[in-house]
Order: sequence, then C-alpha cells, then structure tokens
Amino acid sequence: MPYRRKSWREKFEAKKKPEIVDDPRGRGKMLIPTPRLVDSLIRKIPRGRLVTTRILREKLARDFGVDLACPLATGWFIKIVAECAEEELRSGKTLEEVTPYWRVLRPDGSLNEKFPGGVELQAERLRSEGFNIVKRGRKFKVENFKEYLWIFK
Repeated sequence: MPYRRKSWREKFEAKKKPEIVDDPRGRGKMLIPTPRLVDSLIRKIPRGRLVTTRILREKLARDFGVDLACPLATGWFIKIVAECAEEELRSGKTLEEVTPYWRVLRPDGSLNEKFPGGVELQAERLRSEGFNIVKRGRKFKVENFKEYLWIFK
C-alpha cells in the first residue's frame, strides 16, 4: 500500500493529549502541548495585537503549572496551525474565519520564514491589519512590535 501524506487538518486533529515530562536539559517540568491547545491561544489574539512564540510558551506553561512548554513542539504546532489555516482559506473560508497565525512573531519581533508563503505572506497579512514591516539586516520585523504585544490573562 503506497504511503499517503497526511493533510495539515489530519495532523491538527490527531487524537493526542498534552504531556508533562521532565525537561531533558534539567530546567524542570515541561509541557508538550497539542496543535489544538496552540490553536485555541492563537485564536484569542485580537486584531491589531501580536504575540511572540515566547509569550505563547509562557502562557501554556502557566496554564499547566509547569516550568516551560517545549519550544520545539510548540514551534511545530504553530506551523501545523498556520498550514491548516491556509488549507481552510483555499477551501473557501475567509481570513476572519481562520486562526490568525500571522499575528505570531519570533521573540525578537521578526517574521517567520517557515510560515506558509514565507515572510512575504505574513508581512502582507500584517500590513493589512495596519502594522509597519521593516527590514533589519536580513530579517523582516514589525516596527515597534513591543507596543502591540498581547498578554494573555
């Protein structure tokens, strides 16, 4: 039987539960989240606001009473959420109906080249929401991004 690659939606909907493990680097208890958990937080980011991957991980860790959320797994799941949103857009949904993954920045305010469409598409979506994108060295960043950070409650 030939191998069939899973769609992003199938990866998103995988029946997994969050896990709490000992951090292999000795930093304490670590959460391995799920794509659904990551998606639920990103959906809370209002238009005109931004979060960094660090803020997302800190919120996940607080919610589960652990020392940190796995940076690698959280990054993968942000990517799954982004790709799933793009699949939904291709199937006819509008930007207002999908998870606004483009509002998630790297900790230094730079755009994520691993998102669907690369930094170009993320920059286009952010500009449409009123953000100014500037090039600093080889990176594209949201100008004064700290002014727009959303802190989860």
